[in-house]
Amino acid sequence: MIHKFGLAMAALTVGASAFAQTKWDLPTAYPPTNFHTENIGQFAADVDKATGGKLKITVHSNASLFKAPEIKRAVQGGQAQMGEILLVNFQNEWQVFGTDGIPFLADSYDAAWKLYQAQKPVLSKKLAEQGIMLLYTVAWPPQGIFVNKTIASAADLKGIKWRAYSPATARIGELVGAQPVTVQQAELSQAMATGVIESYMSSGSTGYDTKTYEYIKNFYDTQAWLPKNAVLVNKKAFDALDKPTQDALLKAGDEAEKRGWELSKKKNLEYLELLKKNGMTIHVPSAQLKADMKKVGDTMIKEWTEKAGPDGQAVLDAYKKM
Repeated sequence: MIHKFGLAMAALTVGASAFAQTKWDLPTAYPPTNFHTENIGQFAADVDKATGGKLKITVHSNASLFKAPEIKRAVQGGQAQMGEILLVNFQNEWQVFGTDGIPFLADSYDAAWKLYQAQKPVLSKKLAEQGIMLLYTVAWPPQGIFVNKTIASAADLKGIKWRAYSPATARIGELVGAQPVTVQQAELSQAMATGVIESYMSSGSTGYDTKTYEYIKNFYDTQAWLPKNAVLVNKKAFDALDKPTQDALLKAGDEAEKRGWELSKKKNLEYLELLKKNGMTIHVPSAQLKADMKKVGDTMIKEWTEKAGPDGQAVLDAYKKM
């Protein structure tokens, strides 16, 4: 009797382990309605479907699980099995993380994709040393200048309170003579409402998400750079999955990357229309403003290359050959 009972229990245990569910957390700093977060939600649903529910990924949006600057370390340390980061935020740790934040280096979707291909091998190698896999990236729409007055040149930005959210945006502020103030996206609306900032550079997407049009009425479409969000995976957590689950995750990642870039292009046009609809004026930058910002870009490429060393040079060389 005991023998039969033992066998039955063993069979049950085997049955249970065959359907053992792996649960992963994926923190991101952006709101649920942002296209990056929606794309990640679709990715998580695809993984669930492809693995027959074996791998469940819970997306924690709006910095609810970890704040933006903490997400990379959380993935590295295994507190979260996955996470989404804005690469330029980590430029101080390693310059190549900030390649796509150099203004006017890649100023269109095609150029940004080429820059990503040039950056990817170096990026993947560095992350692998930290126990992290790069699963996929998606570019933000091109960055322009939101400002509370009309501007004809960079000189018009002198002394203005300028939002900085990365080393590059802080440096642009310094080079145009503005006063950089560090404000993360989650605090942006409040910072505008209370006059802590009067201007910042970002995409139409951020402008719309944060209702910038309620406080600032001008957007200069400089298409300065297209920073990327990267979705990262803890390597140990990935290695613990069985082969079919790993394959399903990688395939869903590839699809999320393709879909995300297309979505970004589509959203860029939509966001500019939405900003207009909500009373914002979209300006084509004057020749003078373009020339001034190009000068800022040249200075920053030079500074970046000096700091980034051989890794950075390798990325720029590969990019120029494409």
